[in-house]
Amino acid sequence: MRISVRVMALAGLFLIGNAALLNAQNGPLPFRTAIELALKNSTATAIGRAETQRVKAGYSQSRDLFLPQITIGSGLAFSYGFPLSLEGSAPSIFNFNAQEYLLNPAQRQFVKAAREEVGAAESMNVERRNDVILEAAVDYIQLDLLQSSLNVQKEQEEFAAKYEDIAAQRVKEGVDAATELTRARLASARGRLQLESTRSSIDQLRLRLSQMTGLAQGAIETITESIPGLPQPSQAPDLAATAAEKSFSVKAAEQAALAKAFRARGEERQLYPAIDLVAQYGLLARFNNYDTFFRRFQRHNVTAGIAVRFPFFNPAQRATARAAEADAVKAKKEALSVKEQVSGEVLRLQRSVQQLSAAREVNKLEHLLAQGDVETVHEKIQSGSANLKEEQAVRIAEHDRYAAYLDSNFQLDRAQIQLLRQTGELEGWALGPVKR
Repeated sequence: MRISVRVMALAGLFLIGNAALLNAQNGPLPFRTAIELALKNSTATAIGRAETQRVKAGYSQSRDLFLPQITIGSGLAFSYGFPLSLEGSAPSIFNFNAQEYLLNPAQRQFVKAAREEVGAAESMNVERRNDVILEAAVDYIQLDLLQSSLNVQKEQEEFAAKYEDIAAQRVKEGVDAATELTRARLASARGRLQLESTRSSIDQLRLRLSQMTGLAQGAIETITESIPGLPQPSQAPDLAATAAEKSFSVKAAEQAALAKAFRARGEERQLYPAIDLVAQYGLLARFNNYDTFFRRFQRHNVTAGIAVRFPFFNPAQRATARAAEADAVKAKKEALSVKEQVSGEVLRLQRSVQQLSAAREVNKLEHLLAQGDVETVHEKIQSGSANLKEEQAVRIAEHDRYAAYLDSNFQLDRAQIQLLRQTGELEGWALGPVKR
C-alpha cells in the first residue's frame, strides 16, 4: 500500500511538471517562468554542479586518508629457490593490508585547503546562477521592448511610404524639386533597414532564450505585465564597498587564495615528521619453500604497528614549498584585485544609472514635444495652413523619438539589473523574496 501511494505521488508531481511545461509552450512565456527554466536547463548551472561534486570528492579524498585504507587480495606465485617478494610482499595465498595517517601535519593543511576549495566552488556556483539570471532577464526585457518597437516601426514604414507617394506626386506636378523625392525614398529605405534590423534582433533573442529555457523558439512570447518593477537604485556613498564585501565573486577569490595558503603550509610541513598506523596479514603456502629457507614455517602471519618518517634532507620539497608560497601570495593579490574591480564596477553602474535616467527623461520630453508637433500640424491642416507632406514628416519624427525613448528605457533597465547583480539583489528581484 505504501509503495502504491508513493508511486501515485511521484506520478502526480510528474504530471504537474509536464502540465506547467505544456502551459509554457502553448501560451506566452511569463518572465519568472523564463528565469526558472533558464536556471534549470542552463549549461553553466550543470557545469557548476559538476565542479562542486569534483571538489567535494577531493575534500573527501584528503580527509579520508586519516581513515583505514584496507586492501585484501592474494599473492599466489610459483617460487624456485628463495621466495622473492611480489610488489613488496611475500607470496601468499591470501593477504590483508591496512594503513592510515595517524600524525601528518601536511595532510591536515591539505584537508583545510580542500574545504576552502569547496567553499570557493559553491560561491562560484552562485555567481554562475546570477549570470544566468542576468542574461535571461536582459534578453527577455530586450525582446519585450523590441516587440513593442516593431509595431511602431511598422507604422513608421507605412508613414514613410505615404510620404514617398506624396513627394512623388508633388515632384510630378512640379511643386517640389526631385531631391525631395530622393529624401522621401531615403527615409523609406532607413525605415526598412531599421525594421529588418529589429526583426533580426528579435529572432536572435528568441533563439537564445529558446536555448536557455529548452522551449521551442516559436513559443517564446513575452508578457510585459509579468516583468517585475525595478527597485529604485540605492545612491548610498558606501554602496561600492558594501557590494564588494557581499560579492560572491570576491568571496570565491578569497576562498581560493586561502586554499592556496593552506596548500603552501602543507607543502612546507611535508618536511615535518609523520606517523602512520599499519597492519598486514598473510596466509602462506608450503609450496613457496618457506620451510626450506626459514627455521620455522607458520601459515598465519600478522604484522601491526606504526611507521614513522623523519624527512632529513629534501631540497626538491623545499623548492616546491617556496613555489606554493609564491602562488598563495599571487592568489591573495588577485583576490584583492577582484574586490577592487567589483567596487569600481558598482560605482560605474551607479553613475551610469543616473546618466541613463537623465537621458530617458530627455527622450521622454522630446517624444512629448514631437507628439505636440503632430497635433499642431494636424490643426494647421484643418485650417488649411499646412499640407499632408508636413504631417507625414512630423509623424515620422515622432516615431523616431518614441523609438529612442524605448531604447533609453532598455539601456536604463539593463544598467539597473547589472547593478542589482553586483549588489546581490538580482535573484530576489527576478524570482521574488526567498521563502524560509
